[in-house]
Amino acid sequence: MMIDHEVLISEENLKKRVRELGDQISKDYDGKEICMICVLKGGVIFMVDLAKYITVPMTMDFMAVSSYGNDFTSTGVVKIVKDLDESIEGKHVLIVEDIIDSGRTLHYLMNLLKERKPSSIKICTLLDKPEQRLVDVSVEYVGFVIPDQFVLGYGLDYQQKYRNLPYIGVVQPKEG
Repeated sequence: MMIDHEVLISEENLKKRVRELGDQISKDYDGKEICMICVLKGGVIFMVDLAKYITVPMTMDFMAVSSYGNDFTSTGVVKIVKDLDESIEGKHVLIVEDIIDSGRTLHYLMNLLKERKPSSIKICTLLDKPEQRLVDVSVEYVGFVIPDQFVLGYGLDYQQKYRNLPYIGVVQPKEG
């Protein structure tokens, strides 16, 4: 069964904006090496595409955190499902996230990672829903600011499906 959705951000607009973010990150980290940390699973497609446009030396690591379960809204309870494989002490860390809404997950993650003594830590998100923000988080790199709607595609899912869509779609509410 396919969930009803419309294209919110086209594949072409995604590619263009990801390239722009990669160029900006490369400028900002000129002369440094960065450790990109992908927040699984939603951020993986974005991070892989973003990495193609980053020209400074970089490594990749992955964390899996959960705050959604199988619902449309965050539960507010964050749990680490998979931790980093490598130490980030003394490294320039760039957290790569698919979407920021309430900010709870990233706030928790930032506090956790700061305790591990990186040289710097910044956030890059593909999508930002500022209307949903409950916890203030500083985001240095934002792909797109979007309205408060449920989105899927390009890594984002609904019940683990639709991640493979090459665009960002917005779910249409059921009639009646």
